[in-house]
Amino acid sequence: MSANSAKLVVMLEMQNAMNTKVHEQWFSQGFEWYRAIWVECAEMLDHYGWKWWKKQTPDTEQVILELVDIFHFGLSLRIDGETTYEALAAQLDSELSQPLYAEDFKATLEVLAASAVADKTFNAAAFAGCMQQIGMSIDDLYRGYVGKNTLNFFRQDHGYKDGSYIKEWHGKEDNEHLVEVVKSLDTEHPDFAKLVYQGLQARYPG
Repeated sequence: MSANSAKLVVMLEMQNAMNTKVHEQWFSQGFEWYRAIWVECAEMLDHYGWKWWKKQTPDTEQVILELVDIFHFGLSLRIDGETTYEALAAQLDSELSQPLYAEDFKATLEVLAASAVADKTFNAAAFAGCMQQIGMSIDDLYRGYVGKNTLNFFRQDHGYKDGSYIKEWHGKEDNEHLVEVVKSLDTEHPDFAKLVYQGLQARYPG
């Protein structure tokens, strides 16, 4: 198994665990993951900038965070309850290694959104094209994904559903704390996700 496939297996496992935490029978609920993808694509365009009638500078950091969110939904679409994570990872690895490009990032993003709207699928090749055009590597995706997934778990464990979760600690939003924690850790560590969780726990005021 390639290093990228191994990272994809970890992300698939984490996605299933997160979906199960939100709804134990998530698999039989028919959640519209494809819709979440195209809505995120539209939100991302606002961060990237598309209005020709005013000056706009792409907010690259925010775009990368949105791509990480889309990958959560893309993985959820691919998990079918039958195919092993190893097989799914190999398939995704192959698609991600053959990026599909349009003339610029915005147009490539529209290919990704169009597949979600028209075919209700996750177009991993177009996703890889977006990654390349924004300067994002698989390692960046892994770091961002594991971090965000762990933060989502942390939020669920600390009252996100009942509204008791505290979003801002010591004058910073939890996302900002997450970035600082992730930067302080070795992403290749086998317990990377656990260390991220512990890092958040150490900072959380609750």
